[in-house]
Order: sequence, then C-alpha cells, then structure tokens
Amino acid sequence: MTDYPMILSERPAVCSLVPPGECQFTPTFQSVPLLDRIPCGTGGTSFILRFGLPDATKSMGLSTCACVLAKAELMDTNKGEVVDVIRPYTPISANNQVGCFDLLIKDYGENGFMSKYLCEDLAVGGTVDFKHIDFNVKIQAPFKHKKIGIIAGGTGITPMMQALHAILGEGSTSATTEVSFLYGSQRSDDILGGEMLDAWAKQHVGKFTHVDVLSNEPEDSEYSGERGFIDTAKIEKYLPKASDGDDVMIFVCGPPIMYKILCGPRDQKEITGVLGEMGYTPSQVFKF
Repeated sequence: MTDYPMILSERPAVCSLVPPGECQFTPTFQSVPLLDRIPCGTGGTSFILRFGLPDATKSMGLSTCACVLAKAELMDTNKGEVVDVIRPYTPISANNQVGCFDLLIKDYGENGFMSKYLCEDLAVGGTVDFKHIDFNVKIQAPFKHKKIGIIAGGTGITPMMQALHAILGEGSTSATTEVSFLYGSQRSDDILGGEMLDAWAKQHVGKFTHVDVLSNEPEDSEYSGERGFIDTAKIEKYLPKASDGDDVMIFVCGPPIMYKILCGPRDQKEITGVLGEMGYTPSQVFKF
C-alpha cells in the first residue's frame, strides 16, 4: 500500500472506472480498519484517512460518481446515550488502489460529531463500519459533455475530485475537453485539497482550471485570488455558458445554502436561483 501516495500534491489523477454494482461495500455495514491518518492543508483541521477493505486483495470497486456511508456509535451528550451516527463520504482515491481507500475529511471539532471522531478520537487500527447503497450512485462517468463547470463548497469538493479523476486521468474516455472549477471557502486555511487541484491544473493546462473564492479572508493576507461569494459575475467569468446547450454540464455540490442560492434544493429538479436566472436548464445542471 506504500505505492499509493497519501500526500495530496503527489497524487496523480487516475481514471479507473467500474460500473455500479461492483463495490466491495454492500447494503450491509462492514467493519474495516483505519490504516493511517495524516494532516493536510495549512489550517491544521483537515486529514487524509486511509482505510482497509473487506477483501485486501481487491480494489474498492466503487463507480464514479458514488459515495459510501460511514457509521460509528458515538455518545450524544444532549441525549446522554450512545447513538448510531451515519454520514456519507466520497473517496478521493481511485480504483487503482488495492486493499485500501482514502477519505479527505475536515475536522469540525465539537460541531462535527463524526468528523471529530474520525480525525481525533479514532485510533489507527480501530474500525469503522461502511456500506454502499444504490441511492449513493450519482451521475456516471465517462461524461458526454465537452464542457463541465464545477461549483463546490466545503466538503462538497470530494465528489468533484472523484469526477476529476475520471476526466483527467490517463486513458479517460470522457468527451470533456474543458473543466472549470469554482470552489468556495471562508479562508485560505479552510481550502480542502488545494494542493492536489493546483497540481492537476499545472499538469493539465488548457483543460482544467481551478479557482478559489474566499468569503472571509483577512484583507491583509497574501491571498490574491477571488474574494466574496460564487455569484453571477464569477460564473460568467469562469464557467461554460448555458447557450452552449448540450455540450455543457454544471456540477453543484456543497452545503444546503449553496444549493438554495445557486440552483435550488437538491431534491428539486427545477433549476432556480443564480443558475436558473442565467438560463441553465435541468439537463445542464446536476445537483450532487
């Protein structure tokens, strides 16, 4: 397993697609061990966690795009009892990894419950339960769209990393020739996975662009990129136009407020908000 780098800047994009239905994790929870955990980024609150697999001789077999569900028994201090906590996570690793898979997780401390447990409390060698269900299968690669725009915020970045593996990795059969990514964070030390995305942008000049948008970055910082929020002006500047028709797809993934402002709730097919006002249609926007 040492052949698979954990440091973000050293991780290549890998296209290793499998169809839905081949994941080692089934609809029944299975326990696997935490093999390693390393910090990443500059804020001191983000970690890469490497977990084992039920069958250590095979890859995870997770289709792109799809996620898994993690479960842990944690003390709910409000209720005064142990409860099952279940959260979805999308691996940032690809199916070339045999015997393990990697998660990128931000530790939200006492506000995070599961994230705090995984990033602080769970010891290496300890186990976590995972499962995979049909509902967790999203839009599937290879993608047919020539131009893909990505809007993500916070931990919504990890499903987009999975999609980028399929687009940028060697041997990709996706029709996509242009990918532009707007990623919203509060401050520069909140950016998740920036080292990997920056490396991929340098390796795929002309095909992939990555733009951070910071809403609460100190004015006197050295950051020279976009500030404020992802809005009409930034979408017009960086993402493909709605007028490009069937050649365009916009992926959106982030907290509920992002959906509400940009495209409407995840469970609503209609496209409202900023993207709706800009003329994007339901066939041009996929809500993760």
